[in-house]
Amino acid sequence: ASVRPADVFRVACLDNAAAIIVVHNHPSGDPAPSAADVQLTRTLRDVGESLSLPVLDHVILARHGYVSLRERGQMG
Repeated sequence: ASVRPADVFRVACLDNAAAIIVVHNHPSGDPAPSAADVQLTRTLRDVGESLSLPVLDHVILARHGYVSLRERGQMG
């Protein structure tokens, strides 16, 4: 699925959030991040930095567990 950074940050900006954690699911059941997930994380991190709204983590949920990109060192 295509994700626009503006859609991710809109509500956080309107609510004066100090930071965000991005979460999405993998219906396949495998929580392993794809290359596109890692690239999206880096894009969102960069946009967040420019807005002074840091992305603290990107968590992928699935039937067989979850993955935190921060814990894996993949936040960029």
